[in-house]
Amino acid sequence: MKRSMVLVAATMTALLLSASASAASVTTVIGGGTGSFGADLDGDGNVDGSQFALAVTIPGNGDATGRFLCLMAGRSQILGLPVMSVQGEVTGGAFNADGSATFTGVSTVNLGNGQIFRGLSFSVTAWAGGPGLGMMQLSVIGAFDGVPGDTDIGNGNYDLPVETVRSGRIVVR
Repeated sequence: MKRSMVLVAATMTALLLSASASAASVTTVIGGGTGSFGADLDGDGNVDGSQFALAVTIPGNGDATGRFLCLMAGRSQILGLPVMSVQGEVTGGAFNADGSATFTGVSTVNLGNGQIFRGLSFSVTAWAGGPGLGMMQLSVIGAFDGVPGDTDIGNGNYDLPVETVRSGRIVVR
């Protein structure tokens, strides 16, 4: 009887630890606000930035769900375009050792000049924090390589520099 009780207790402990580890591996990335690249990426005399919103759940198995929006319009015009937006559905992700989270998916890129590109892959790395602390970096995969603002010309992607939160917040937990 005593041996059975120990076995049941050990099994229950293992199940609880497993459930706890499973729940702990879920990462949530949420936030919204404005950001700044801290530089004039397109040479128009203005420091560029965006408005952003993200809501992502990463269960820890490589999958992820959620939405991402990066909008450069009006006061944060970039590349001489009246509007540029990257709006995406998140399909994959991971929590990184440095406390950031990286998520990927498929996006629609609207250049605001009548050109809309659907089905473009994207990747975002997000670091938690409010103004001056939170950051994110967006790459549009397989398109716009070499366009002003691209930090890695020749790799086939449009890799924007890291953008720092100017207002709002990014939470990674």
